[in-house]
Amino acid sequence: MPWVSTPHERPARFEVGIVGAGRVGAVLGAALQRAGHRVTGVSAVSEASLERAATLLPGVPVRPIPEVVSGAHLVVLAVPDDALADLVAGLSSTGTFTPGQLVMHTSGAHGIGVFEAAAGSDIVPLALHPAMTFTGTAVDLDRLHDCCFGVTTVDLARPLGEALVIEMGGDPVWIPEDERVTYHAALAHGANHLVTLVAQSMQLLTEAGVEDPARVLEPLLSAALSNTLQLGDAALTGPVARGDAGTVAGHVAMLRRVAPDIRPTYLALARATAQRALLSGRLRAAAAEPLLELLAHEEDET
Repeated sequence: MPWVSTPHERPARFEVGIVGAGRVGAVLGAALQRAGHRVTGVSAVSEASLERAATLLPGVPVRPIPEVVSGAHLVVLAVPDDALADLVAGLSSTGTFTPGQLVMHTSGAHGIGVFEAAAGSDIVPLALHPAMTFTGTAVDLDRLHDCCFGVTTVDLARPLGEALVIEMGGDPVWIPEDERVTYHAALAHGANHLVTLVAQSMQLLTEAGVEDPARVLEPLLSAALSNTLQLGDAALTGPVARGDAGTVAGHVAMLRRVAPDIRPTYLALARATAQRALLSGRLRAAAAEPLLELLAHEEDET
């Protein structure tokens, strides 16, 4: 099977099988098709996945998984993290994979170790994870142009994996196999917990009688995010960074009355913020001590 010799060389045109027409699989299938590859089959079961397949991959036949995999040059396994190992093992044990076949998964949490059960199938393993949240619509195709992909594979296939990412419009970022969990934890911690944090802030503004919490938060959060991406810890402002224990105590007392569900999150993040401010020199030890004592006392009462 022909493939590239340099990271930016265009790969040969592949026949592609998409296993899983979820939000990620259907979009990446459409991106590969847009790049000139031919999607020969897609698996879809739920009504939502069938609709995504029809919308993003019109004319592509919906087939059982073994038929999607069989004969494809490139197989995309876009299934939940916890289902991936069993799927690989099942396809391998039934002889569905073919020697030399490119088999790519989209999981952030796994590298190529998840292909261990298929070691005897002589496949080329690829872990290409788009660092983006997906809507499962055509909007995502344009967003891929600003998207980094975590790439993990065997050394020989690295140029091919990176070229596929570039063809889909993304930017390849190499992630060593033994750092895959760290990579995924960083993304989940930043993106998923950000949603929780912002939703809690909106909840408190609603409690304060603000009719449009998003309008109040958007410029503030946009500036904070931009500053942090540029400056890291140096972007920190606010009462914790100043060591204003009295202000923080007022916040905690209010949360106990108004939003006890948010209070543990506030305490944990305030402690983490104080520690980072202290280590980075933005918070003096003398100011940090009463603040950390306050937070420790409040956490004991949680």
